[in-house]
Amino acid sequence: MAIHKKPAHLGSLPSVRQLRAFVAVYDSGQLSAAAEALSLTQPAVTVLLRELEARLGVRLFDRSTRSLRRTEAAAEAIGYARRALAEMQALSGGMAALARGERGRLRIAATSTVAQTLLPSAVRRYLDRYPGIELQIDDCAPGEFAERVLAGHVDLGLGTLEGPTPGLSQRVVLRDHLAAIAPAGPRFAADRPLTWKQLAAWPVITVRPGYGVRRRIDAAAREAGADLRIAHEVSLLTTAVALAAAGLGVAVVPGSVFAPARHPELVARRLVRPLVERDTAVVFKSDRSLSPAARAFAELLEGGGA
Repeated sequence: MAIHKKPAHLGSLPSVRQLRAFVAVYDSGQLSAAAEALSLTQPAVTVLLRELEARLGVRLFDRSTRSLRRTEAAAEAIGYARRALAEMQALSGGMAALARGERGRLRIAATSTVAQTLLPSAVRRYLDRYPGIELQIDDCAPGEFAERVLAGHVDLGLGTLEGPTPGLSQRVVLRDHLAAIAPAGPRFAADRPLTWKQLAAWPVITVRPGYGVRRRIDAAAREAGADLRIAHEVSLLTTAVALAAAGLGVAVVPGSVFAPARHPELVARRLVRPLVERDTAVVFKSDRSLSPAARAFAELLEGGGA
């Protein structure tokens, strides 16, 4: 019949202080030298050794008034003690690195538009600061964004919630607004706001019904009493900007989607009366605290914008 040895109670295991005292005495061969190395008194080191011997049930040193001699048990125990202390040090160092956000894994959900526009530069800055983080990006359709975060498949999302969503919290990292994007010209001058009624004079490019920003566009047009001429409906906001660059109409998108460096021929005009704000936020589950890596990502965006 197999005999199962009962595992040692945690209270009977050696303490870190006892193991450090044992290693110091073993290496130096003297209580006084070990006490100095540990910044302890010699009697304190003696007490730690006796406590360790009592817990292990063996004598580690044969003592006399003039000498201290290692026993056979000490020669066998020293390897275990060194490994245990090394593992404890590795545990402490590893957890400290996790707490500082210097290592670990970060999974981010983002809609395709955010993944193409705001996310790349944010990820670059984050990894430059925290190169030890393993980062995974889950780009998804707008209708899947909140569900990805709610399901716990990711640590956080970067995007926009169209309204209060049970189970989700957010930290706004970018204040944004809807803008009209089109090639610069006499009728479409830069740096001048555009009302929704004025927008009705141009063919409009926007996303299809059912997408979050489309609901805000339709609501703003109704509030302004503007009858928009929808010329093209697309799935991605970046596609709307590309169509505007081809002269096919005026794209209505969040201002942050427009990258002047990519389309120097285009200009953005803030849409007003009403002004429609659309914030980008770090989104996470309300009942789950952000990991150190996720918290560092959110703080980086809050400090420098998305």
